[in-house]
Amino acid sequence: MAKFKIVSGRSNPELAARIARAAGTELARVDIRNFSDGEMWVKYDENIRGEDLFIVQSTPPPGDNLLELLILIDAARRASAKRITAVIPYFGYARQDRKDQPRVAITAKLIANMIAAAGADRVITMDLHAPQIQGFFDLPFDHLYAAPVLTRHVKRLELDRLTVFSPDVGGLKLARAYAKRLGAGLGFIDKRRPKPNVAEVMNVVGDVKGFNILILDDLIDTGGTFTNAVKALKDKGAERIYGACTHPVLSGRAYELLEEAPIDQLIVSDTLPLKVASSKIIVKSVAKLFAEAIVRTNSNQSISKLFDVA
Repeated sequence: MAKFKIVSGRSNPELAARIARAAGTELARVDIRNFSDGEMWVKYDENIRGEDLFIVQSTPPPGDNLLELLILIDAARRASAKRITAVIPYFGYARQDRKDQPRVAITAKLIANMIAAAGADRVITMDLHAPQIQGFFDLPFDHLYAAPVLTRHVKRLELDRLTVFSPDVGGLKLARAYAKRLGAGLGFIDKRRPKPNVAEVMNVVGDVKGFNILILDDLIDTGGTFTNAVKALKDKGAERIYGACTHPVLSGRAYELLEEAPIDQLIVSDTLPLKVASSKIIVKSVAKLFAEAIVRTNSNQSISKLFDVA
């Protein structure tokens, strides 16, 4: 009998159900409704007093997903849950993690403050856009990686002469870890971003001609950066091109751009549900990683092996 309870918000109930099954339990009952004007109302439909409660809720825009997480935390605190862990597969609003120009917000820090103020005792998330966001929290914080799941699929493809590419300099550390796991070469694309969601490829650094390529990123939003990288690498003589990302945000024309791009396959995790089915997109579940983190957290065991990205 599980000594904890898992509850799901509405951002990704399918993943939450998979996590619960992998953890050997069922989702706890919660009633979430919206009034006519959109205001949210939450009630736990079973006793959670004294429970170790794990709330699974990603926080992609719109802000309703974040607000729903905060209300779920507040309701659990007022219902006397013993410990409340916010399990956030996709941590939204993480791209604004520093003041890189005048008069802008640092939304990642703002969200951290809100989660703590709502009453969360700890946070579990996966592949933050900027790992230093962990330092924005004064709560215990566990940062998981999708690397074991995504690289397992890539290994099954049995690609020889493989180079792992980061679409920008900032992703080199993660790309290096994947390259080590796969026994592959490493490369990156030097780009500039004249305005948000627009990127221009400047230089390609690494072995490309005659090589199979895996382009790696933590998330793909509009698809512009990713598909520009695909085209640049294809023009440089790449053989087969694959992509991998943890968070398939895929907004705007992303699905259309992916269909048009000369890419064989894009491998993503299920931290976010796909809006449109695509023959080019393969979804691999990270539910077992989250389930193991939950079980180990509940029993006060170390989960350091789940942090291994190298």
